[in-house]
Amino acid sequence: MNSSSEDKTKGTVKKAIGTVKEKTGQAVGNRDLEARGTAEKAEGKVQKKVGDVKKVFEE
Repeated sequence: MNSSSEDKTKGTVKKAIGTVKEKTGQAVGNRDLEARGTAEKAEGKVQKKVGDVKKVFEE
């Protein structure tokens, strides 16, 4: 797997995990878990975009 694909995959997974944490935190009223989920979701989005940029420069 090349670097861009790996970043995109890891970003997608991190974004999904962040979404689950965020929604779980909302459901149980745990603001700390919700905030960590929101942050992890944002990290995933950034990592996915990094993979997109790498793919452009690989071509």
